[in-house]
Amino acid sequence: MVESVVASRVALDDPVLNGPYDPPTRYFEIGPKGPTGDVVEGRRPSESFIPVAPVRKQGRKKAKDGPAATAYAADQLSLALFDEQVQRNTLINGIRDDVEMWRKSGYKGATATSLKLLLHWADPDRDNRILFAQREAAETAIFLAEVSGRRIPGVSAFKDWRPDLDDQNSEHNDGLPRVALKMATGSGKTVVMAMLIAWQTLNKIATPTNPRYAKRFLVVTPGITIRDRLRVLQPNDPENYYDQRGLVPPDLRGLLGRAQILITNYHAFLLKDRKEIKGVASMTKQILLAGKNEDPFKETPADMVSRVLRGWGVGTSQRQGEIVVLNDEAHHCYMDKPLTVEAEAEGIEKGEREDQERNADARVWFKGLQAIAAKVGVKTVYDMSATPFYLAGSGYKDGFIFPWTVSDFSLMDAIESGIVKVPRIPVDDNADTDIVTFRNLWSLIDKKLPKRSRAATTFDEVPLLPAELEAAMHSLYRSYERAFAHWQQALEPLDEPPPVFIVVCPNTAVSKLVYDWIAGAERNDEHGHIRMRDGQLPKFSNIDGDLVVPRPRTILVDSAQLESGEALKADFKAAAAVEIEQFKNEYRKRNPGADVDGLTDEDLLREVMNTVGKKGQLGADVRCVVSVAMLTEGWDANTVTHILGIRAFRSQLLCEQVVGRGLRRRSYAVNDEGRFDAEYANVYGVPFAFIPTDRPTTDPKPPPPVTVVRSVEGREHLRITFPHLEGYRFEVPDEQLWLPDDLEEFVIGMGTAVPTWTQVAPTVGTSELVEDEPQSLRTRAVAFRIARRLVRHHFAHGDTIEDGIARSEPRPWLFPTLTRLCINWIEHAVRVDEGFSLGYLAKYALWEAAAADAVYAAVTRQEGDRRPRLRPILRRYEPVGSTGKVSFPTRKVALPTGRDRSEVSHVVLDGVGGNTWEQLLMEYCEHSPHVASYAKNDHLGFSIPYLHEGRSHAYVPDFLLRLRTRDDADVVRTLIVEVSGGQKSAHSPGSVETKATTARNSWCPAVNNHGGFGRWGYTEVTDPTHIHAQLDAAIANLYADGPVTGDPDVSDFLEVGRV
Repeated sequence: MVESVVASRVALDDPVLNGPYDPPTRYFEIGPKGPTGDVVEGRRPSESFIPVAPVRKQGRKKAKDGPAATAYAADQLSLALFDEQVQRNTLINGIRDDVEMWRKSGYKGATATSLKLLLHWADPDRDNRILFAQREAAETAIFLAEVSGRRIPGVSAFKDWRPDLDDQNSEHNDGLPRVALKMATGSGKTVVMAMLIAWQTLNKIATPTNPRYAKRFLVVTPGITIRDRLRVLQPNDPENYYDQRGLVPPDLRGLLGRAQILITNYHAFLLKDRKEIKGVASMTKQILLAGKNEDPFKETPADMVSRVLRGWGVGTSQRQGEIVVLNDEAHHCYMDKPLTVEAEAEGIEKGEREDQERNADARVWFKGLQAIAAKVGVKTVYDMSATPFYLAGSGYKDGFIFPWTVSDFSLMDAIESGIVKVPRIPVDDNADTDIVTFRNLWSLIDKKLPKRSRAATTFDEVPLLPAELEAAMHSLYRSYERAFAHWQQALEPLDEPPPVFIVVCPNTAVSKLVYDWIAGAERNDEHGHIRMRDGQLPKFSNIDGDLVVPRPRTILVDSAQLESGEALKADFKAAAAVEIEQFKNEYRKRNPGADVDGLTDEDLLREVMNTVGKKGQLGADVRCVVSVAMLTEGWDANTVTHILGIRAFRSQLLCEQVVGRGLRRRSYAVNDEGRFDAEYANVYGVPFAFIPTDRPTTDPKPPPPVTVVRSVEGREHLRITFPHLEGYRFEVPDEQLWLPDDLEEFVIGMGTAVPTWTQVAPTVGTSELVEDEPQSLRTRAVAFRIARRLVRHHFAHGDTIEDGIARSEPRPWLFPTLTRLCINWIEHAVRVDEGFSLGYLAKYALWEAAAADAVYAAVTRQEGDRRPRLRPILRRYEPVGSTGKVSFPTRKVALPTGRDRSEVSHVVLDGVGGNTWEQLLMEYCEHSPHVASYAKNDHLGFSIPYLHEGRSHAYVPDFLLRLRTRDDADVVRTLIVEVSGGQKSAHSPGSVETKATTARNSWCPAVNNHGGFGRWGYTEVTDPTHIHAQLDAAIANLYADGPVTGDPDVSDFLEVGRV
């Protein structure tokens, strides 16, 4: 391989360096801080992670605490560790070099049939040219089968790469002969599968006894959509790729009809009940299975193979030959391995529930192929994927590339060749934080979103989104409006479908919340009248005034469930009921006389989802797709221009998979230079964070042993429960609501945590500046909005918890008084800076909330005889936490707890070599007659919100001690203990005194006044030599409802008999 050299320094406005039909000859150099501006001659080496646009935002302040700090730390950590995460793929690069030399030799050593195909595919004069990405993948497969390691006259011997592959397959695939071809989403994997089928079939017909070839193919897909779409691999299909893409010379085309191709989704590999047991009651089944290790009423793996391959006569006396398997989206298929404590300590993750479910699916797919290999024989498994990486929980590091991958046309290769859209992500904004707000949204909004169900709201209320999410929606929508205007001007006259905006949500509850906010809603009131509520983004609203739009602009889909072929879950069907009915009406119009009632809801939604962006089809007019979990790989709309991720992204793998749904190009017309013009997709909330570098890594030092700290089964009676607070509120008698004269100034201008402009940029290419549009509103309209928030939140009574959700009761009679006070506050306290407007207070939830907080603080200020009482603001979703869900590995000093003293297995000591103060406290808890149970506040999620420099932060104290009750009438009493003294300021901003005062005089009174969490107190251990005396005194004080329970001026739990 010729040494790559720097060719030139160029402007980075055009990311397309290479033509789509020829080998890439140039690539952008990526340094530690992103693109350097240099273009390097040669081919980009294959690496496991792609480079992305670096954050350009310069730190304004040190982010030290809270969700923003978490996001900032995550960005910095990923950037600090990139040299350990990125590695050259030596096997791929070595094979690539050999394939390049073989290509230049004119494919010497290939069979006559293969040579004819290779030259046909490479023909530069053909009308329907093959993308180089597609050619290279097929060439690599052919090279390994026909040339690698073989002596070829006139050509230097190529290395035999097959033993390397055999070794990897022996270790990772139990000997299953797999060959993975990595190709970026949108680069044409289906075309490559057709090329491989043609190559194998035509060679088998030409040389029937040659054991390298087969003409029977099993194509396995992850879901129904891809299974149905891959019918184009059948030579007799009217839309087959062999004819549409001109993949076979005319004189060989007739022979393809002899190929036998079965296409199935991996769910077919699940072992089914035998027909004898169908209809038998579950209790009867359990009785029949009693004492048996195996289920005699389930298929055996061999039975499953006979069922799946029945079309080939498998299971009969007919002689069987080996087959070739094509795995589409093959990252769903792998053999996992047990996860050990040592592996966890090395950074190999256990994975979350979603990961574990995917691993279980991968196991089904892999074992199905093993069963087929055992019964029939498998010649080769060709794995097609844009992301052939292991997942968390697989026993390998999340993002570790499948070691049997032999070719790689990466996302950066595809961008530089122009064959996919270029993803643009937020790189800068003017929010007063060190992070780019819309880059990693999840860390800012996770705790503010529902996990299962939503808190009830009245129909007229707009669903309440976290402020950062609402701002991201508006910002990305403004960018969409530009794309929509371009479509109206240039593409709509050509009857092209509109651009599409995707929102990816973590669960049904969040997706329904977001869908209702975007699309609006309709319902029948108690009088039978239909009521409408417009969506918040006009071009996506399914409600237009008093009418429902005839063709929904926004749809809600659960793509993973639709792909499995299972019936929709009841909660999702209820959420999408109106949408389903609308599409049934549309289907009737498009298909007169069709049996619409015979269509299942699943069939209908699947058809809509799969035809988004398809001209003249049912989903053609859809503009916004709100998806539960990730849109599946079979979804191939090429009209996507904007993507919003509202979920956790723990790896580059997930980032690329989600973004991949929006990277298919709209146009494949070449420009005068023989290249594709760049197309873009704007992406918020998907935090690409890996930037490759050539900086060498150092060998790590041997790590200390690891301990897994966990909640111990059987110790549930020692559990400590606690409330999750978002903040505090005061209750003031209604007749005492007034504003003081000396109001603190409230500035509408720079300094908010939500930006008014955001810059989105690709790694290379043209950036876009998305700016806010000031909104002009009258003072009374803004005051109305602020007063409404005050009524619903700040002045609502009660904090009951129902079905895991905190609920409170608004007091609407306060609205007129609060509106008057808000007008007064706006007129006397608000200053509007240049470039801003009063309308910001009504447009964004964060501004509105800040204004409501300021009014509330003024109204509840303690003056004269006015005595407000403190109440907690519980986290709306997940308001209660406990010691019952702890599980994490650590290399710190971990001391085991007594089985009758703590539900958590260990106390992990802070500091190098441990912490003497914490160890002394632990010994006290283990032996004190007053302590019923205790836990170190490590991975519990317990924190105390406090304010520092006008911003909310989270203080994490050290220990929780639950005291023994003195009698049956006593309440549960819990003592919060801080033992780290002055060191605490190093972990979060503000003084130790500020945190201690908030804990004792705000958190404890608020929680005690609530009455639902027993009695709480707070104490600090300031002298380790007197730790016993200090804790004894604090415990006695808590039993006596003394000062440790908080400021008596804001406490009323004793006055009103709260317990």
